[in-house]
Amino acid sequence: MWFKHLHLYRLHNTEVIPLEALEERLAEQAFRPLGGSEATRLGWRTPGGRTSPRFVHEVQGHRLLSALRQERVLPSAVVREEVEERAADREAAEGRPLPRRERQAIKEQVYEEFLPRAFVRSQRLDLWWDTRGGLIGVNASSRKRAEEILDLLRQTLGSLKVTPLATQMLPIRAMTAWLSDPQQRPEGLVLGDQVELKAKDEGVVRARHMDLDSDEIKQLLENDRQVTRLALEVEGQLAWTLHDDLALKSLRFADAVIDEAAQADDGDDAILRLETDFALMAQTLAPVISQLTRWLGGEASAQEGGAAALAQQ
Repeated sequence: MWFKHLHLYRLHNTEVIPLEALEERLAEQAFRPLGGSEATRLGWRTPGGRTSPRFVHEVQGHRLLSALRQERVLPSAVVREEVEERAADREAAEGRPLPRRERQAIKEQVYEEFLPRAFVRSQRLDLWWDTRGGLIGVNASSRKRAEEILDLLRQTLGSLKVTPLATQMLPIRAMTAWLSDPQQRPEGLVLGDQVELKAKDEGVVRARHMDLDSDEIKQLLENDRQVTRLALEVEGQLAWTLHDDLALKSLRFADAVIDEAAQADDGDDAILRLETDFALMAQTLAPVISQLTRWLGGEASAQEGGAAALAQQ
C-alpha cells in the first residue's frame, strides 16, 4: 500500500464529485484484459484486490484509486531478426534490394503477427486524491505513467483541470543552495546520503552512501555543478529523494509511522488494514508536501512554474 514514488498535481476549479457517483464512473472504466491485437490497455481496478467490490476508498477526505496497466512486450531484436530474414528471402527471390517502404511493410506485418503471442506485463498505478487540499499524487516511477492515469481519470470524469505542482523557487536552485551552504537549509530538513550533480559540459556525477558535507562534494559544487537529485528527510516522518521536476522518489516512511500502522487493530480485515495504512500514509504526506512547498518559496501558478523552468534551461 505504501507509495514508493510521488508525482504531484494541483487541481484547478474542480468540484469534488460525490463518492457514490465517482464509484459508478470508475466501474464504467474498469480494467479489461488485453485483446489479442492490443499493445496496451489501462483501466481502473479495485485497490483492495479482486475480492473487493469498491473502486475508491475515502478516509478523512483522502481518496485512494488504483489502475492496472497492461502491455505486450515484444523485443525489438526479435522483430528485427524476423524482418531481416524475410527481407533477405524476398530480395533473393526477386533479385533486387527492397526499398525502405517495403521493409517497413514487412516490419508492420511481423509486428501484427507476433504481438498476440508477446509476453504481457502488468503494472499497478495508485492515485492519492486529497479532496480538501486540492492535490493529486500518483505513485508511478515516471512522469509519463503518471500522466497516463490522469488521462484515464479525465476520461472517466469528463474533464479534469490539473497541472504539475510548481513552486516559486525551482527545486534545482533550492537543492544546490541547501547543499552548498548549511546556513540556508530549512530548520527540520535533514540531508540524506545521495546526490546527483550536473554540469553542462562535464556530464553527471552521482554519489551514494556519502557524507554530502564532505570536501569532495564542495569541490564539485565549486565547479558550477547544480544539484538535480538530493536525498532529504523530515525526521520521524518521511525520507525521500527530491528530483528537479519536484518528483519525490524512493519514499521511505519513518519506523514510527510504520509501527503505528502495524499496531492498529484491524481484526484481520484486509480492507480495514488497507484503509488504515492509507490514512496514515496520507496524513504523513500532506504536511510534508506542504512544508516542502514552503521551503521552496511557496506554490507558483502553472504559468510561473513553466516560465521559471524555461529560464533555468
